[in-house]
Amino acid sequence: MVGVDTVFLIWPLLDSGPACEVVTELAATTPRVVYLSSTAIDDSASRQSDSIVQVHAEMERLLHHAGLSTIVLRSDTLASNARGWVAQLSMGDEVSGPDVARTPVVDERDVADAAVAALLTPNDELDQGLYLLTGPEALTRADQVAQLGAALHRPLRFRPLPADLARSRMLADGRPEPLVEALVSASVHDRRATASLITSSASPADQPAPSPSGPPTMRSSSTDEDCGIPPHAATNLLDDLHGVSTN
Repeated sequence: MVGVDTVFLIWPLLDSGPACEVVTELAATTPRVVYLSSTAIDDSASRQSDSIVQVHAEMERLLHHAGLSTIVLRSDTLASNARGWVAQLSMGDEVSGPDVARTPVVDERDVADAAVAALLTPNDELDQGLYLLTGPEALTRADQVAQLGAALHRPLRFRPLPADLARSRMLADGRPEPLVEALVSASVHDRRATASLITSSASPADQPAPSPSGPPTMRSSSTDEDCGIPPHAATNLLDDLHGVSTN
């Protein structure tokens, strides 16, 4: 860590325990950390709604108590998550799975731009604390699949599954049980107050979000035809599904 003055941190585990050693090392060697977190965190709750959100909350506390100069980027649902539907769309026109609350889907390129800005902007020119990264339109899973269908020129549809059936299918697919439980829990609990999170640019958490204008949106930036699927997911899914028969 010699010569490093700022670190961009993404924690990939569903357990914050191993992060203690990492954060201790950062506190000893690195003046500033930019951490990618989640808008689903409820700051008033003693326990978060699922283990994914819980880990993010614990990581934020670890960084704060370590005395690091920390900028927290709380992101909403990433548009690129749509790539998780590739296997199902290779087999047919239906996407099934646990439903979730309507959320303002955010273009992952906007998250990257915000992270770069936070990393490169001097401390005295950037507000410390929380920034919310969301999108300009709150979408259901059915909305996302419909927009994806428009881009692929296919009659795609979303079929929500009961929690128990969704759980058994994901476990059968080989997904880790802690991740499955977190995803199922997210489908049961409405984790986000979406009306207050719709914006198209990063905003400090204690300030009103600006009106949508600049960054790409899920609908406007996806393809030259303005079909409205997630930006990177549009190209990637089209490539992944090219030439695959669904008959």
